[in-house]
Amino acid sequence: MADDLPDYYFRIRENGAVVFRVTTENRQRRIELDEIATVNVKNGTVKPHGEVALTQPDRDAIATWLAARVDQLAARDVDDILRAADHLNLTAQWVQSRASDDQLDAVTDALLLAMHDLRTVLVRKKSERILGASDGG
Repeated sequence: MADDLPDYYFRIRENGAVVFRVTTENRQRRIELDEIATVNVKNGTVKPHGEVALTQPDRDAIATWLAARVDQLAARDVDDILRAADHLNLTAQWVQSRASDDQLDAVTDALLLAMHDLRTVLVRKKSERILGASDGG
């Protein structure tokens, strides 16, 4: 089992991860996780833990993880939005077929304002993209 372990373990946290070096080089052959750094996904900051001096392999592993994590989070964002579109369709079906007058009174204003806000932002962003493309860049 110890031979199959990665060299690094990334404990995910809200804005990134705590990075551990995985070692089994001790008398008991126990798995040890030595904290070496923290990573902030939003700004790419890597802070060594305490007095730890990060090696080039440490920095390379962190950079590889960071790039993969940014891609993963971006894909999740798109998936979440596509799920929201599905949920809007389900909401329309619920309004059309099952919602009571009291239920509609409870949700109509919030939904209309949120949809108006979303439509406004989407139209503006699409217009910016179209104008940017027609301007050559």
